[in-house]
Amino acid sequence: MKIKQSSRRQFLLKGVSTLSASLLLKACQKDSSSTQEPTPVSLVDPSQYLQFISVPPAQGRMPAGLIVCLHGNGSTPEFMASFAPALNLPQYHLLFPRAPFSHPTVPGGKMWYDLTIQNSKPQIENYQRLAESRQRLTNWLKSLQGSFRLPLSRTILSGLSQGGAMTLAVGLTLPLAGLVSLSGYLHPNSTSNLMGKNSFPPVLVVHGRQDQIIPLSEAELVRNTLSDLGVNVNYQLFDIGHEITPQVLAVMRNFVLETMP
Repeated sequence: MKIKQSSRRQFLLKGVSTLSASLLLKACQKDSSSTQEPTPVSLVDPSQYLQFISVPPAQGRMPAGLIVCLHGNGSTPEFMASFAPALNLPQYHLLFPRAPFSHPTVPGGKMWYDLTIQNSKPQIENYQRLAESRQRLTNWLKSLQGSFRLPLSRTILSGLSQGGAMTLAVGLTLPLAGLVSLSGYLHPNSTSNLMGKNSFPPVLVVHGRQDQIIPLSEAELVRNTLSDLGVNVNYQLFDIGHEITPQVLAVMRNFVLETMP
């Protein structure tokens, strides 16, 4: 399905601010046996890498793998880390990185890149600081192999909204165990450099039919584009808006356990 660039530009320029606390509370109502506690952590050089919140495996276990969760535009890793108990993956080490740039209108909010397009053509290089953010995220993910003694093949990268877009942009270029895009989208022309590549991690795409921030057509575009590339896509739709619910967390949890047992 082809999406008009003007339509895509309109929704991208809307951006996504911090999701409401009511959604967070709803997702965290699910019972959990996890005793994981979030801990702020910073790598040696945050100018090249990323600061992040660390949620280690429960009861001092050796991690079965790494789960990286990227927040959305104008949000924070604290918001995403609040879903860790409801996700209920105590055998895994969860990491919630902080986007490198301050949001221009949301106090305390962070962003992976500025959604303002620098000229009339919404090409990938026209989003301010996107190239820098992609490189920093790539470098940080590669550095985790040494920091946590786990290969990229034991790492799942996930993200919400703008974080979902970053997940797809960076994750498809790396030998990761899997990718999860929650209410995400593709950057314009972001798959042009993937033509001819014959190995991709499996991708879980989750979207709400009533999403008024990132329209359902964007999820369909992700599914169709990645399927055409030969990616194994697990496509899940729910009758929800731009939000994380217990249903979404359950699907993500199952994907993790099936993809990286």
